[in-house]
Amino acid sequence: MARTGGAASGGVAAEPVDEVLAALADPTRRRLLDVLAARGAASATDLAGELPVTRQAVVKHLAVLDAAGLVTGRRAGREVRYEVRSAALDATARWMATLAADWDRRLARIKAVAEAAEAAEAAEAAAKALDASCD
Repeated sequence: MARTGGAASGGVAAEPVDEVLAALADPTRRRLLDVLAARGAASATDLAGELPVTRQAVVKHLAVLDAAGLVTGRRAGREVRYEVRSAALDATARWMATLAADWDRRLARIKAVAEAAEAAEAAEAAAKALDASCD
């Protein structure tokens, strides 16, 4: 399985992160997760009642969320009740936090180099001004 960067990126496999991000790219799926997180387990029929989409569309969106590991469905009699699974989202959040920390370190190094160059230019300009005043 491909990695997003090994230990430096938290060691999270690329495919699950890609699947989670792709699933969350759709606003209807994000809304489904919000509803499930707020109310707990619900059937596709219950969820369709809270969204401006058909039950069939909800089922298709839930299949994408399930494939990404964000929800799980359990049969309860004749219906399937869906619940949020946080593990894949937590792993993606850790990957994103590690990525952000890497960028913060890189930007801090760029800032330090830029500030050092600016200080060197200022010192050089001051030395030239001093030389010019001595002449």
